[in-house]
Amino acid sequence: MKAISLFSGGLDSTLAIKLIVDQGIEVIACNINTGFGATRDRRQHMQNMCNQVGAELRIIDIQSEYLQSVLFDPKHGYGKHFNPCIDCHAKMFEVAKRIMEAEGAHFLISGEVLGQRPMSQNADALATVLNMSNCEGLLLRPLSAKKLAPTRAEEEGWVDRNRLEGIVGRSRDRQMELARSFGLTDFESPGGGCLLTDENFTKKMHDFIAYDTLEVRDIPVLKYGRHLRLDDGAKLVIGRNHEENAYLEAINNSKFLHLKTVGIPGPHALLSSNASNSDRSRAVKIILNYCKTVPEQSYTVTIENTDVKASPFPSREEASKYSIL
Repeated sequence: MKAISLFSGGLDSTLAIKLIVDQGIEVIACNINTGFGATRDRRQHMQNMCNQVGAELRIIDIQSEYLQSVLFDPKHGYGKHFNPCIDCHAKMFEVAKRIMEAEGAHFLISGEVLGQRPMSQNADALATVLNMSNCEGLLLRPLSAKKLAPTRAEEEGWVDRNRLEGIVGRSRDRQMELARSFGLTDFESPGGGCLLTDENFTKKMHDFIAYDTLEVRDIPVLKYGRHLRLDDGAKLVIGRNHEENAYLEAINNSKFLHLKTVGIPGPHALLSSNASNSDRSRAVKIILNYCKTVPEQSYTVTIENTDVKASPFPSREEASKYSIL
């Protein structure tokens, strides 16, 4: 027997896999990459968790499909921020079903827990997702199985329902107990969500789409840095630490120019490539406000390979008025 699991790398999806692997079933753990899962690469962590439970890890990129068919026109609306959770889950199960059919697998599993998330994991939402993705009867939720209708895997005897769980609600006590009993280590703290559930990220999203069409190549730009919108409409992104500077410097997107200080420590920055001359001048001055500079002195900032000399604004407050957050 073979199953396809939706796999976030979190504790719930890891436990769900373990419950099925322990019944002698091969599991392929599929991490569906929408582009909005995290600001850091979690591949090593996910591989570690799969190694612990005996599953094969696969990362499936659906960023383009997600932008085109889910993010901007969800049939079931958004959560508190820019998160179309029900439509998102349905898309993931739709993709997982395709993989199931291609692999000759027999059923799907996920780490969802009944009642854990008020919008996307109540009984109605779980049923809606099955209907939207045409996965009725195929999707087994091992952590809450005893509180849900039996699936085909249970009815056919592929899985022993008695060895599954009946977890309901937001408490993680039973999950932590299972993790200890299975000897799992280095797992992430339970909870959290994708970037689309984050208030500050949502502000960046709304600002970006007010001025431009969001493409897959733009997603990394939204993940890092301090975001500002200048007078003539240019977007300015300034790294806040060494790690963010490195991420921004690695971005290759023709919509943006790279800016960096010369001769003094300073942040790496991105500026809209169609920025007006006035916004380019403002951007240079703002960047200098986030360095150890004095207003009366002139400094050099490169815009791509062109050196520009300027002085910072008299105060950081004048620069920060452009901040989106």
